[in-house]
Amino acid sequence: MNISSPNQNARTEEELWDGPIPAHLAKKRSGVKPQFLFAGLLLVGVIISLMVYGLKTAKAYWLTVDEVKLQGSALASQRLRVNGLVVEGSEDWNAEEVTLRFMIEDENNPGQQLPVVYYEPRPDNFQRAASVIVEGELLADGVFQADELLLKCPSRYEETPEDIVRQATR
Repeated sequence: MNISSPNQNARTEEELWDGPIPAHLAKKRSGVKPQFLFAGLLLVGVIISLMVYGLKTAKAYWLTVDEVKLQGSALASQRLRVNGLVVEGSEDWNAEEVTLRFMIEDENNPGQQLPVVYYEPRPDNFQRAASVIVEGELLADGVFQADELLLKCPSRYEETPEDIVRQATR
């Protein structure tokens, strides 16, 4: 008779779980934890909403002064970009309030003028500007409030040495 010791009858843990884990004991794992899924969806939502907001605020209609005058109040509170010539002598610079007011007129129809107000420092070369591009919105009273002011200077921007000497001797 073969007498086995009590240690021989005891099975090791590896021997007990020799096959696959039974389904009722196995812990089911999903590939993605819910909190990470929620955070990822929230991040995608924030990125999409920022893109939509950026596209809405960045768009601006490109118009001439004549077109703005024709459409009038229909353009109020819309983002616009208007091209025109600076009306000579219309500049009103208030350094204390940092406000520049001037008029622009249509290149093809000089009779059409649009008042512009710009609440930023006056550009140094504003007096030399041949034409301007203003970007902003048309207020209900017909004044164009510019956020951006782009100047188009004449092609011969630099003065000749004779002009500088003449100005210095005066």
